[in-house]
Amino acid sequence: MEIDLLKNDAISEIPTTAESILEKARSIVPILRDNSERIEKNRKLPENIVEILRSTGVFRAAMPKEWGGPELTSLQQTQLIEIIATGDVSSAWCSMIGMDSGIYSGFLPQDIAREVYPHLDMANSGWIHPQGRAEKVAGGYRVSGKWRFGSGISHCEVLVSGVVVYKNGIPALDPITGKSPYWRVMVAKPNQFNIIDSWHTTGLAGSGSMDYSVEDLFIPDDHSFAFNQPFRAGPLHNSPDAILRKMSGIPLGMARACLDYVRNQAASRIDRETKTPWVNDVRVQCAIAKAEMELSAARSFVYSSLDKQWNKLSINDDFSADDRVSTALARYNAFQVARHIVQTMYNLIGGSSVYKKSPLDRWLRDAQTMCQHAVAQDAILQLTGNVLVGGESTSPFF
Repeated sequence: MEIDLLKNDAISEIPTTAESILEKARSIVPILRDNSERIEKNRKLPENIVEILRSTGVFRAAMPKEWGGPELTSLQQTQLIEIIATGDVSSAWCSMIGMDSGIYSGFLPQDIAREVYPHLDMANSGWIHPQGRAEKVAGGYRVSGKWRFGSGISHCEVLVSGVVVYKNGIPALDPITGKSPYWRVMVAKPNQFNIIDSWHTTGLAGSGSMDYSVEDLFIPDDHSFAFNQPFRAGPLHNSPDAILRKMSGIPLGMARACLDYVRNQAASRIDRETKTPWVNDVRVQCAIAKAEMELSAARSFVYSSLDKQWNKLSINDDFSADDRVSTALARYNAFQVARHIVQTMYNLIGGSSVYKKSPLDRWLRDAQTMCQHAVAQDAILQLTGNVLVGGESTSPFF
């Protein structure tokens, strides 16, 4: 499908409500699907794909209503990412990162936030893990470091970087907790950093998640933030895990696309060895039914936990231990279940899966790569299990 569709009125007007954004996202799924191979070979999103996503309202999704933004809930953001992932997983990954603009804007002084984000459709990128170092100086920080995983860095307009704050060469104390390390996130422009073409990977190849570095960059005080000091109230800003909640949409959408593909294949396939049509093959029937069951259960856990969390955050209700970790467990489970489904369908299809022209090959590689993210690692079980048995959380996100 030609991308001249950018000139088409159907995608030129950016929607402004959750419903219209989700509807527009559904309309571009065929375009993303038809361009998945090109996106992967490009190792980053092509410019016209970025503009299609922008025209869909993806990057404005979390922007506040008082700015004219749609301010999608975490559930709606997850739905949006899930829809996009059924078209192309790398596009969904970059969309998930890009829409952090609206979330981060709530942690900056609001006059500064409007300077940083002068329009609603600005894509964010960057790694918030405190990999860099920021020396406190008059009026701001001198920042140095190297960060990984700058997903969408080639098209972002705002680039963030996590740091540990030092003062006079000594680790500073967090003014809220009184503890060290003091973690802050620096907010700058991508052209202020050295971007390193390092993204040669097995999966998510089209996400362009390159490294970036800087040496002794001055960042003003009010162009940095800490997640425990929000300037805007509400469920997107009174809990630091807001940037993670929507992530589950990626594996859920990928698994959905994979299952739909295999079910469509079943209508015309015949088992090479047994000569049994797939529509009559008990082995195939059971594998697909089990995968549907697993995906439905994982999806239900994601959305039910998000709904409960959102409702409690909206009224500042107390969280039980289970409440604190449920979204993290649902997210971990979504990644693991989706990878299992893709692997199962890959095996079911057999030899034709191994060719790069098969979407199963790309989904398998995407599934393996995305499950290397921290939210999908087994350490999540230890961290959440510690909370469930009465221990103190050692994660800033629950």
